[in-house]
Amino acid sequence: VQLQASGGGLVQAGDSLRLSCTASGGTFSYYNVAWFRQAPGKEREFVGTISRSGRSTNYADSVKGRFTISRDNAKKTVYLQMDSLKPDDTAVYYCAAVRAILTAPLTTAVGDYSYWGQGTQVTVSS
Repeated sequence: VQLQASGGGLVQAGDSLRLSCTASGGTFSYYNVAWFRQAPGKEREFVGTISRSGRSTNYADSVKGRFTISRDNAKKTVYLQMDSLKPDDTAVYYCAAVRAILTAPLTTAVGDYSYWGQGTQVTVSS
């Protein structure tokens, strides 16, 4: 499966932004999808993930209550709605996918995801 992230931009603190991750190839509904981000000089970090069905989600503590992940399998797209943005949210945001295993919990580890999009820049000014 190939992933394309989009929707990044320059916003002010407190604003909202919605990122999209659109897939091509493969059967999208077979995959759990996650968002990660990487700020300059820092390691890539987990933001949130959503199960193949969309019924389960998991978020990093730093974004819990502000970010929401959803998906539309018919459109082969996962969304990351980001509200109350802070300057610390500035980073390149990546979407990633892994073939779901029914008995396995959602994973937050970078190394567990097999497919990656190219990233989209989000800059939050103070």
